[in-house]
Amino acid sequence: MTDSTDSLYDKKCDQLLAESEIRFAGIVDKGGKLVAGGFKQGITPHEGDETRLQSFLEFVSKATIRTEYDESLGPINYLAARRDKAVLVSFPFPITQVLLLISAEPSANIENLAKKVVEIFTDVK
Repeated sequence: MTDSTDSLYDKKCDQLLAESEIRFAGIVDKGGKLVAGGFKQGITPHEGDETRLQSFLEFVSKATIRTEYDESLGPINYLAARRDKAVLVSFPFPITQVLLLISAEPSANIENLAKKVVEIFTDVK
């Protein structure tokens, strides 16, 4: 990715972080490395452990970029997991081989989050 792409991703993530229920919005590369975005200012990660967060990013990256069912079912639009303390949603960008990972408050509406992501990231491939 280029610096201008990273800058664009940072701006888009900042737009998402302006939403009250979103705690984390980050762009993760296919290796699971965070390349843009992060936690909302003043938010302490629930995980409390950088190693576990990194492991989760790697897992989500691998799961979201898988394509074995694309031909029969179509590509993944997003993957969502609702947990007791957070909602986690990932959105793949297949052309650039990165994904957007969002962590939100448990009360967040996943469909509304998806609509907001589409609005903000509509010009990103």
